[in-house]
Amino acid sequence: MSTHKYEAFLKTLETGSLTKAAASLGYTQSSISHMLNALEKEWRLTLLIRDRSGIRLTSDGQRLLPYIRQVVQAHRELIDETANLRGLRSGLIRLATFTSAAVNWLPGLIQTFQQQYPGVDFELLHGHYSDIENWLDTGQADCGFQRLPVRSDFESRFLMQDRLVAILPEHHPLADLERFPVEALGEEPFLLLEEGTVNEIRDIFELHGIHPKVRFTARDDYAIISMVESGLGISILPELVLNRTPYRVVQKELSVPAYRRLGICLKSGEHTSPALRKFLEHVETYPAFRGQALEKGS
Repeated sequence: MSTHKYEAFLKTLETGSLTKAAASLGYTQSSISHMLNALEKEWRLTLLIRDRSGIRLTSDGQRLLPYIRQVVQAHRELIDETANLRGLRSGLIRLATFTSAAVNWLPGLIQTFQQQYPGVDFELLHGHYSDIENWLDTGQADCGFQRLPVRSDFESRFLMQDRLVAILPEHHPLADLERFPVEALGEEPFLLLEEGTVNEIRDIFELHGIHPKVRFTARDDYAIISMVESGLGISILPELVLNRTPYRVVQKELSVPAYRRLGICLKSGEHTSPALRKFLEHVETYPAFRGQALEKGS
């Protein structure tokens, strides 16, 4: 039994747009339109009104909506149960991640997971915090590594605190200090890693009343490190970003320690496949994160 038409109907209603429904489900807009037309033709009923004001249910569509949801949910549960009976011999996990998590966590996580479940494949989406949130919102990703806290309509599992450190050129006058004085951040040319409206680095400036001399702004971690190495200024980056990098820079803990909190999250109330449930369990027991508390909707 195919439920594609029902899923297209529900996603169109959820997003209020054929274009958004198509992007979320991996179809073209014309395919979504064709499936909706076919469903209405099959039942000889008009389910949706589509006009310039948007998309809304007809009275017939409203009456049938709970039954369509039940059919889609029952089909998902059937697929899950058959996967359980097969011993999770197959599956796909669409995982969204940022660079430092991809470099430092994913090789070990995926390797150890696939030792237990070799038939489960991964599709990786790589981007920034805002990209990851959008992919989870639209259903393009099943779960994603993310900075915490997340929105209230997401579930999150806290994984670790990642310390924020100052990075300086090798021969910087303050490179020999044990810790980098926070007040000096406003006295040097600063290279700012920009990752959206919520930014731990900007939070440090606001907390201490510092007005940085921002010389460059970039969204790429390694571009920032390279410019610091060249003597163009100083910066603040998470320690996780600085692992396994070839750049010759000096790392210094701040005189007032600062951190970012990292976790893995998914959309609240979303269907989770057996493969995804097993992977989330695996992440929680992974040695790098073991013993950390579970948080939901933090």
